[in-house]
Amino acid sequence: MTQTTSSQPLSNQEEKIIDVPSEIVATPKTHQENLGPIPDISPEDWEYNPDTIIKYYRGKPLQVLGRLINISFPFASFMLTNWWHSLLGTSKKNQKKQAEKLRKILTRLGPAYIKIGQALSTRPDLVSPAYLEELTSLQDQLPPFPNEIAYQFIEEELGSKPEEVYQEITPNPIAAASLGQVYRGRLKTGEEVAIKVQRPDLVRRITLDIYIMRSIATWVKENVKRIRSDLVAITDELAARIFEEMNYMKEGENASKFKDLYGHLEEIYVPKIYWEYTGRRVLTMEWIEGTKLTDIEKIQAQGIDATHLVEVGVQCSLRQLLEHGFFHADPHPGNLLAMGDGRLAYLDFGMMSNIKPYQRYGLIEAVVHLVNRDFDGLAQDYVNLDFLTPETDLTPIIPALAEVFNNALGASVAELNFKKITDEMSAMMYEFPFRVPAYYALIIRSMVTLEGIAINIDPEFKVLSKAYPYVAKRLLTDQSEQLQASLRDLLFKDGSFRWNRLENLLRNAKDSPDYDFDRVMNQGMEYLLSERGKFIRERLATEIVNYLDKMGQKTWFNISSSVSRVVGWDSPQRPAVMNNGSVDSQSMEHLQNIIEILQETDGYDPMKLVPIITKILQNSETQKLGQQIAGGLAQKATARLIRNLLLDNNSNNNGNGKSPSKKDQLSLPVAAMR
Repeated sequence: MTQTTSSQPLSNQEEKIIDVPSEIVATPKTHQENLGPIPDISPEDWEYNPDTIIKYYRGKPLQVLGRLINISFPFASFMLTNWWHSLLGTSKKNQKKQAEKLRKILTRLGPAYIKIGQALSTRPDLVSPAYLEELTSLQDQLPPFPNEIAYQFIEEELGSKPEEVYQEITPNPIAAASLGQVYRGRLKTGEEVAIKVQRPDLVRRITLDIYIMRSIATWVKENVKRIRSDLVAITDELAARIFEEMNYMKEGENASKFKDLYGHLEEIYVPKIYWEYTGRRVLTMEWIEGTKLTDIEKIQAQGIDATHLVEVGVQCSLRQLLEHGFFHADPHPGNLLAMGDGRLAYLDFGMMSNIKPYQRYGLIEAVVHLVNRDFDGLAQDYVNLDFLTPETDLTPIIPALAEVFNNALGASVAELNFKKITDEMSAMMYEFPFRVPAYYALIIRSMVTLEGIAINIDPEFKVLSKAYPYVAKRLLTDQSEQLQASLRDLLFKDGSFRWNRLENLLRNAKDSPDYDFDRVMNQGMEYLLSERGKFIRERLATEIVNYLDKMGQKTWFNISSSVSRVVGWDSPQRPAVMNNGSVDSQSMEHLQNIIEILQETDGYDPMKLVPIITKILQNSETQKLGQQIAGGLAQKATARLIRNLLLDNNSNNNGNGKSPSKKDQLSLPVAAMR
């Protein structure tokens, strides 16, 4: 919820209250609308319980039907009016009026629908400017509830009247959103604070909508077989997060945890929570002076690069999703502020979620496989991420993925965004047995919302191209066995080392803001010389043997050719490996590129390599590797010498026992090197 510096006139219109009984969930003892006495309930009981909600509303069919009518008629009227304007060719003329109508419909329908409008307000690629302007007001400019109720909640939660708790408090809210409204105040100790107070009877307004959405999801799950995703689980996941969002004590805990995990980042700021002035319906947090990310002109007037701040937000979101697994699921413009000193401030920590380690690693692997067009690996990633069951036959899915993403990717992965991925995947998900796991819904909400903000600032902004440097860094530096196995599979294929992929990883990783060159070098060497790196050492030894063997043949051929020209003999036969010289030249080119990338990386210092090289040379595994390389070269040379001696003897004797000439004798070593 945005904290602004100026108060705006807000209507005192109060939202309609939905009558929900006390057995659904506890309600404040005040403003009960004649519901009768409600006992005190501990905060733990304010959790989402679908069974309790279902049990109650199954006995209230008329109330459910009434709500369905209240929802259906406004939307039907809105769509009918849009169709009529389209028929008359007056859509553009009436667009602003229709956008205002939609905003009012969503506001009247309550928090669940307001949140839908908030999500749409961040998608300029989906919604026209007229609708964007109206829907943006849903972020923090909704009708407030009366001050006397807010002040009463403060007194009940904190045990004293507002004037006794705070030195100053604004007479009216300076912002109002779906679940609460914000006042600006000052503590007795002088700190400026934002005071968020929850709307009255909030749970009562939300539970019926949740029941209806869950009932529809259940019906679709049972009757529409083409939709294999568990819509009920997805609804439950969203509902559980909304219920958590309605408990400000939980939000305070989320804010503190978020600050511990990400507050140390140089360009991120997380406000302080004042616990002694916080309760279930009242939250007191540090006041933040800032500007919405979507107010580009105001941000630029302060000398701040709005696009850079979005990149900061993307990097922070990647850490949330892929590093710690605790992420902000509602990063709309009202919750992200550009501070005067150029930092990005996060607000409103009500809707947070967690992602498990195997899911985090699976997402990293999926991005890597997508970028490298490894569709076999990508298909397996969908199994690991629970989009496909383990028994699913991937044979027809792999070429379908290749077709979908090759069409979407075009010339570069940088052209791809989350919306395009979703659009391209939607048709294929109907054809094959894909299902969207519940945890993924909030991830998509988070990233698509952030991408929507970015597109509003820079239409050419692509989240994936900004994300890959971080993913590459994680793949190179993370010590988890899963990611190290993924790195191994990425770099080796059919016994060959794919230098181009290592080059690509290093080039992208060095652009990650917190890329640590020393750590990468030390960790890379440590892994290479460890037991886990045995596979890579063996493959690397084979690569080196093949390379040195080819170079040796070429060198000897060049020497022999020079001698032959001097003495006037025929040039020796050209080794077959020289006909495939492009492979070696490409490998050398990749090696040179890798050296250049390392030299361009922040923190590079040739002197830092001395202890690393010393450590490598002294390591017993290095000595074994050297012996393995020497043995491999000797084995190849011996086998070739024997083979070619036999071939040359057969060719020179021709069955008559003649000895080879001096010229042929010179060619024997040359043949042995082939």
